[in-house]
Amino acid sequence: MTGILIVTHGNLGHTLIDTLELIMGTPQDTLISISIDIQQDPDNLRKKIKKGIQQVRGDNGVIILTDMFGGTPSNLSYSFLEEGQVEVISGVNLPILMKAVNSRKKMNMEQLTTALITHGKRSISLASDILKGPAS
Repeated sequence: MTGILIVTHGNLGHTLIDTLELIMGTPQDTLISISIDIQQDPDNLRKKIKKGIQQVRGDNGVIILTDMFGGTPSNLSYSFLEEGQVEVISGVNLPILMKAVNSRKKMNMEQLTTALITHGKRSISLASDILKGPAS
C-alpha cells in the first residue's frame, strides 16, 4: 500500500483528513498531515517531513500531496523526491485525497500518481456550465 503524507500551509491538510474520515466513516492508516509555518526554520521543517515520510511509508512508497506548486510546503517536499518511492503532487483537494485512499492498494506508484492527476483535473468544474447542459 502507498503511504500518503499531506504537507500544507496551516491546518489545511488536517482539515482534509478530518473531512475525508467523516465522509468515509473510518480512520485511515498511513495517512498523516504536516502543517507548515513559514516562520519556522526550513531545516526543522524538512526534519518534520522526513519523519512524516518514515511514519507513512508503505511497501509501495509514499505520495506527498501539497497545497500549491511553488509554495513552501511543495518546495520543501521536492527535496525528498525519489523515483518510484517518493512522489510529490501539488494541488491537493478532497477528490484527489479520496481517490488516493481508495486506490492506493490497487495500483503501483506510477499508476496511482497518473490516476490522481487525471482525477484531480476532472474534479474541477464550473457549475453554470454543468447546469446549462449540452449546447444545442
